[in-house]
Amino acid sequence: MKELIKSVFVDEANAVANIPIDDSYDKAIAAIYERVHEQKGKLVISGMGKAGQIAMNIATTFCSTGTPAVFLHPSEAQHGDLGVVQPNDVLLLISNSGKTREIVELVELADKLWPNLPLIVITGNKESDLGRLADVCLWTGAPKEVCLLGLTPSTSTTIMTVIGDALVVSMMKKINFNNEEYSKRHHGGYLGDKSRRQARTEKK
Repeated sequence: MKELIKSVFVDEANAVANIPIDDSYDKAIAAIYERVHEQKGKLVISGMGKAGQIAMNIATTFCSTGTPAVFLHPSEAQHGDLGVVQPNDVLLLISNSGKTREIVELVELADKLWPNLPLIVITGNKESDLGRLADVCLWTGAPKEVCLLGLTPSTSTTIMTVIGDALVVSMMKKINFNNEEYSKRHHGGYLGDKSRRQARTEKK
């Protein structure tokens, strides 16, 4: 069992180390910055199933680090929640296959509501319908799942999370997000207290 667990750790670490990096990341950050920080829109993030859980985590992390973001459930979007999308927003959609029906339909519905919203996609299939629709495609490298059946999202969700973290950290750098700003968004708990103490230290 220990050897199996070690192999899972090694395989996932290798997959992270081999995420393709190109100018798509620069383009994604530029699109988010323009829409959210210059035009005062927001980042709308969506995914279905386990990718949706990753999308929700990315949205909350962006919010806590100075970039307003919301999670939009693709199914609920078809029942009125699409109204959260506004004309100065930017979409970040996550689908490992790039074929998730609800996500592809979300692109169509959002375009009918507000045409030509910038579309950033995280996917393991850049030649998919979703990959081709994207203005910016962040390819995961399509690593093999560590699931013994090769089916359960495992390595792919790890990669999605890491790509989300890379976007968050890059945006923090671009907007010069500091401890004082962090503390304004974290009024309670350990992190709030730590950020306030670090902000006071920075002012000295």
